[in-house]
Amino acid sequence: MAAVPAVKALLLDLGNVLVFHDNARLFARLAARAGLAPEEASRRLTGAGWTAANRGLLDAEGIRRDVCGALGVDLPMEEFAPLWSSHFTVHDAVLPRVEGLVGRVKLVLVSNTNALHVAYLKPLLPLLQRFDALVLSCEVGAVKPEPAIYRLALEQAGCAPDEAAFFDDLPEFVDAARALGLRGFVFTDAPAFDARLKSLGL
Repeated sequence: MAAVPAVKALLLDLGNVLVFHDNARLFARLAARAGLAPEEASRRLTGAGWTAANRGLLDAEGIRRDVCGALGVDLPMEEFAPLWSSHFTVHDAVLPRVEGLVGRVKLVLVSNTNALHVAYLKPLLPLLQRFDALVLSCEVGAVKPEPAIYRLALEQAGCAPDEAAFFDDLPEFVDAARALGLRGFVFTDAPAFDARLKSLGL
């Protein structure tokens, strides 16, 4: 029986792994500013606009126009940008575990995100400066669960699929990684993440 290759790279999602995001809070705050019910704001903002922003087809101003247009309100960027990112909380419990892996394995962020969220979160997560690569959907033009974004991450990590472990909170994104031969795991919380790293020899 062939030996299982050692893990050479850790591919991590951003949302609900390194940071929490509470979309209900976001919709409630946007709704309050637009004079809408949260359910109505959620309905108006569900659709292709998110994907366009995540693919990098909308820059910061494009996101502002798109969201404000959907909500029927015109907010200046200095008000809109912090509101648009007001639902994030740094996942402090998991950061020391990731920091302990710097220099031991390749660290690659793989995230579906947009230009405004990237600009907001990078200063909150200085640890990202120590990652070997940031594969951000809005910069590479591909989104999970498309195979292209995983292949880009592996290329940046310089390893084969079975030498990489991928953690994401969404099972469908984990399934897509596994289909390409990565060792995919659904992220739940920091203690479970720690236990899984130990089982991987990390």
